[in-house]
Parts: sequence; C-alpha cells; structure tokens
Amino acid sequence: MAKSDHKRVSSKHKIDRRLGVNLWGRPKSPLNMREYAPGQHGQRRKKPTDFGVQLMAKQKLKGYYGNIGEKQFKKYYVEAVRRKGDTGANLVGILESRMDAVLYRMKLAPTVFACRQLINHGHVLVNNKRCNIASRMLNVGDKITLKEKARNIPAVMQAISSTERDVPDYVEVDHNKLTGGLTRVPLPDEIPYPVQMETNLVIEYYSR
Repeated sequence: MAKSDHKRVSSKHKIDRRLGVNLWGRPKSPLNMREYAPGQHGQRRKKPTDFGVQLMAKQKLKGYYGNIGEKQFKKYYVEAVRRKGDTGANLVGILESRMDAVLYRMKLAPTVFACRQLINHGHVLVNNKRCNIASRMLNVGDKITLKEKARNIPAVMQAISSTERDVPDYVEVDHNKLTGGLTRVPLPDEIPYPVQMETNLVIEYYSR
C-alpha cells in the first residue's frame, strides 16, 4: 500500500474511532472489533450534554462526507437555511450534490477520500471538461465521466466490483462507460447512511 493510501485509511479509521461509530459501514472498521468506545474499557460514560449530542451529530455528518472543514460546512448550513423547505433536508441535499459524494454514490471509488483523490488528480470530467474541485456542486443532469485510463486504478476496479453497497436510485451510472450523474436531489430517508444521521441536531447546533 502506498504511503498516502495508508495515511488515508488510518485517518478514515481515526474518524470512526473518535466518533465511536462505523461511519461508512465498512467491514474493516476498527469499530467492528470491539464493543466499547475508545479509552472506555467498558466503563459507563457520563451522559452527554445537549451541546455534546448536537456536536457529535455535526461531527458524524461532517466526517461521513470526508471530514469537510468547519468553514465550508457552516456555509452549507447557511445555504440550507436560505433555501425554502426543511433546513435539514436542504443540508443533506447540498452534501449529496458535492462532486466527491456523487462519485462515491456511483461506486467509482471505495471511499469518499478515494473519490477526492481521483478528482484532485484530474481523472474526472464534468460535462466533458476536466474538473479537479471535489467540493464542486453538481446540478441534476450534469454528466460525470471517469477518464478511460482511470479504469485500471485498483481502487476504481475494487469499487465497481464491490458488493458492499448499492448505487441509490437518485444516481445513475454506467460502469462500462464510466459515466453517470445525479438524477434528482434525494430526500433524507433515501440516503443510504450506515449509521443514523440526526440532521435536526446539526441544525440545532448551528442555530443556538
């Protein structure tokens, strides 16, 4: 395993350990190996405060989408409030429209971190133009294409053949042509989170 890959895998597991959940539902998560949270050794935890619970919900959501920076995440919240309708639904709709998230949903890379790396290295086209910004917001109907030479990248091959997760029905993909995109912005209960996401608590955190 290349040094950067190893670093990415360990940082992914670090997020799992810190939050005490198997955030992406992956078989190799260290959280599958034990029943208690880090440093606990089975003792009872103090009941977290409301603020603690809200903070944890926010860290989980941020972490799931590849540990998005606080400044950017706050911007998404502000945009979610500005839009009509339910703020929590708007927030996850925005997160699911990120280019790295759509690529992950298309099963063209095994993790959000690997998607980001593919994008950063210039392997991805949006509407036939190269785009190396992982946080780019995609519109419904935008066409994502993985360059042909990326087909032989082990992570891509592994993701396409993996049976760990399915492509949700708000995303379309042709794994032979390596193309696809977002067909609609999903509702919160359509998003295949392996752990429970409490967007209402995330909204409470920011609206304190």
